[in-house]
Amino acid sequence: MSDVNIEINFGSFVGALAILFIALKLLDKIDWSWWWVLSPLWIPIGIVLGIGIIILILGVIFTRW
Repeated sequence: MSDVNIEINFGSFVGALAILFIALKLLDKIDWSWWWVLSPLWIPIGIVLGIGIIILILGVIFTRW
């Protein structure tokens, strides 16, 4: 039997989704603001920044104890 590896690259999905949203916006198929059209690009950045802030706060709290 052969092994089957399934790998999902989240970066490719986010990029493809951003390109799709931009194309739909430029073709007037969706009437969203540009904030939502570009959201696949800024939401992952916000998640990473949020996790970083949480780690920073936890680091400060636990180094004081």
